[in-house]
Amino acid sequence: MYWCKIARAEKEFEAIAKLNYDTFVEEIPQHEQHPSGKRVDAFHHENTYIIVLKNQELVGMIALRDQRPFSLDHKIGLVEESLPEEALNGELCEIRLLSVRKEHRNGRVFFMLARAFADYAYEKGYGAAVISGTVRELKLYGQLGFKAFAEPVGTKEAAFVPMYLTKQDYEQSVAARFQHKRHTFYPGPNELTADLKKSFQRSPISHRSYEFTERFKRVQSQLINMTEASHVHLLSGSGTLANEAMIAQISRLDSKGLVLINGAFGERLKNQSLKWGLAFETIEVEWGKPFIISDVERQMRSGKYGWVLLAHGETSTGMLNDADPIIRLGNELNIHVCMDCVSSIGSVPLKLKSVYLASGVSGKAIGTMTGIAMVFSNHYIDVSPSIPMYLDLGCYANGALPYTYSSQLLESLEIALKAYDNNARYNVLNDRYDKLLLAEQNGEFEFLTKQSYPMIVTLKVPEINKHMAKDARLSGFDLHDQSAYLKERHWVQLSLIQPEFEESFEKFRLWLSNYVTYEKAVNSK
Repeated sequence: MYWCKIARAEKEFEAIAKLNYDTFVEEIPQHEQHPSGKRVDAFHHENTYIIVLKNQELVGMIALRDQRPFSLDHKIGLVEESLPEEALNGELCEIRLLSVRKEHRNGRVFFMLARAFADYAYEKGYGAAVISGTVRELKLYGQLGFKAFAEPVGTKEAAFVPMYLTKQDYEQSVAARFQHKRHTFYPGPNELTADLKKSFQRSPISHRSYEFTERFKRVQSQLINMTEASHVHLLSGSGTLANEAMIAQISRLDSKGLVLINGAFGERLKNQSLKWGLAFETIEVEWGKPFIISDVERQMRSGKYGWVLLAHGETSTGMLNDADPIIRLGNELNIHVCMDCVSSIGSVPLKLKSVYLASGVSGKAIGTMTGIAMVFSNHYIDVSPSIPMYLDLGCYANGALPYTYSSQLLESLEIALKAYDNNARYNVLNDRYDKLLLAEQNGEFEFLTKQSYPMIVTLKVPEINKHMAKDARLSGFDLHDQSAYLKERHWVQLSLIQPEFEESFEKFRLWLSNYVTYEKAVNSK
C-alpha cells in the first residue's frame, strides 16, 4: 500500500537525506559525492517534507518552503518578475527535492505526491508553487500541471527549467484526472447516492403546487410513522434552526427548566436557551460521560422544574444519551422532556410519542442534503403572539406551507426516507457499527465512550499519533477533526453515514495499521 504523510521524526529525515543523495548526487550530478551517502538540504530546517511510503519504506518525497529568498530567486532573480499574472494570486511557495526511487517510478507515486502537495498547499493558502524541474522529467512535470516560465538554468549535466504550478493548472492536469477518489468520514454534508442526486437535477416546482403539497403530506406521514410522534413541523433550514424553533416553544412555558450537558451540543442548547431568556439550571458532566440518572432524578423530583432539555445524540463525543429513564420520569412528574435528535434521527429507531418536543434534520443519518429542519410534538401548537414568524411552529401546524421550500430537497428527502422501509437503513448502519466495534475489540483504535451509536464515533488519539487526521488527509482519508471542540481535545471522528463507508473503512483500516506501526518505529529511541 502506498500512502502519504508529513515527515517529522529524525529517522524520517535520515531517510530523506539518503534519498536526496541517491537522486541529486548519484543520479543527477547536481552536488558532490560524500562518503556518508546522505545529503541534507541547505534549507532543511525551513522545509516541510511530504513523503510517500510503500508500507513502511520511504519511496518518494517532496519538500516545500515559503521563506524568501527561494533558491530560484538566486538563479534567475526575483521570480515574481518572470511569473505570469495567473501565478501571482496569493502567497508563493517553492518545491524542492521532488524525488521517487527508480523502482517506484510508475507514475502512481508522483501523482500521489502531487495530490498531497495540492491538498496541503490549498489548506495553507498558497496561490502557486515554483520549482526547478530537471530537464530529464519535463514530460512528467507537464502531466502534473507545471508550466515553464523562464529559460533553463544549471549545468549541461544537471539542467533545470524554472516552472510554476497553480491550483487550477493542477486540477486540469493528467495527474488530477487519475487521482484516487477521496474517502470521507464527515458527518455532513452527505455524499449523495445516484437516486438522491436525480432530485437536484430536476427543475424546481412551486411549493404552492398540488404535486408539492401531496409530497409534503407524504413526507410528514413518513416522519410521523418513523418516530410515533403526533405532529411534525417542517421548516427550511438546518438542525440548529430546528433547535431554535423548539426552544422558542419552550419559552412559552411558564416554568423553570433543567438543561443537561455532556458535550458541545448540550452546550449549544444552553447558549440558545440563554439567548431566549429562559430560566433554567444545568446538570453538567464531563464530555463523553453519561448522566448519572440518580442525580437527574433527584433534581427532577425537587419540584423546581417544568421542562428538561438535552441532546439525545451528542455528536461532539459520538455518544447516545440514554433518554428513556428521563422520559419516564417526565411522564410521571408532568415535566416536559425536549430533545435535540438532529444526530440521532435516522441512525437509531426513535419513539417520540412521550416527549414534548424533539428536533431533527434532513441531513446527517437520513442521508440527503441538510436544509429541511424538523420539530416533532405530541400536542397541537397554535400561533404565538410573540415568537418571530419564521420560527413560530404555530404557523406550520396542520401541514401549513407558510414560506418557501426547495422542491428538489423535499423530493430527495422523500426518497431517502424510503430507505427505512423494513428497517433497511437501520440495518445498514448497524452492520457498519458492528465493523467498528470489531475493529475496536481488535485494538485498532479506542472509542471515547462506550455509549456510541451508528452515526458517528469519536476516537481517542494517542500522543504519538496526534497528527493522524492531517496525515490521513494527505492519503485521501477525510476524518472529522476540524470542529473547534475536536481540535481543542485532539479527538478524531468517523461518521458511518456516507454511501461508500464499507469500502472506505476497509482501506482506512489498512492505512491506519501501516500508520500506527510506522509511527512507533520512527519515533522509537
